[in-house]
Amino acid sequence: MRNAWLVLPLLMVLGACSSSRSWSRRYPPLLVPRLESPPVIDGDLSEWKYRAYHDGVWDIFRLQHSPWYNPRAELLEAQNGERRPEPDINARYYMAWDEKYLYLGAEVQDGANDIQDPHHAPQRWYGKDAICWFIEAPRDNTSERFGKGDNGFCFVIDASKPAYGAWWRHGDATRTYIEEPLPPRAVDYAIRINPWQRSPGDFILEARVEMAATLKVSNPDWRPPKPGDEYGIEIVESDPDAGDYGKHFLVYGNGDDDGTWGRMKLIGPIQPVVRRPE
Repeated sequence: MRNAWLVLPLLMVLGACSSSRSWSRRYPPLLVPRLESPPVIDGDLSEWKYRAYHDGVWDIFRLQHSPWYNPRAELLEAQNGERRPEPDINARYYMAWDEKYLYLGAEVQDGANDIQDPHHAPQRWYGKDAICWFIEAPRDNTSERFGKGDNGFCFVIDASKPAYGAWWRHGDATRTYIEEPLPPRAVDYAIRINPWQRSPGDFILEARVEMAATLKVSNPDWRPPKPGDEYGIEIVESDPDAGDYGKHFLVYGNGDDDGTWGRMKLIGPIQPVVRRPE
């Protein structure tokens, strides 16, 4: 066939693009509830975690069986060079919203608190213990890498809350990978270290991010949230264990390409699950 050498690469590209969201179409959307009362941001999630979205504990074994798992992207290894499958980290992630804020929380068990990056730069949250929620708002069908509508709300697990501790990676209509601190007026967060008196690496993170001051900057088409809105979602937790580059948990996605991210759907309030008396 004439020009077949051009057609085959094009088909490969189109196939890659069309399949980039295939796993997320099969995977149920995350149903993220609205909070009826705003919580106090103090590092204690008990006010709202039972009314938020979460889907249990994430560890390396669960990640290995997720549809987005890519061992080259996860970069997970045992602490201190030990080659064993058991992880030294597991986590629960929580999400909710109201008319003004996204609420983000995590309860994490970790073997060490690693906040010293040998190649420190303000934007290198991924070289330290950190959690970053990647949000595309609104979700679209265009595959981009931190372009218009893409946001990373990243929190370094440093209780001193340095200037780079709450970081914002995003794009806008003309630029990609804009790196800057989250505007102080747009974020409030708290970190509790060793909350269960188990390990100095354990922590609770609680944060709220103002949507109009962030999502609308990244995408002028963003509108105030309402039930039924759909956003893109990926959670990245870095855990370098004193290494040169952070190893990662990648949950609901496998990279910077928002075409690999999952779906989160905003819903109304939910009631906590309660155990019935026997």
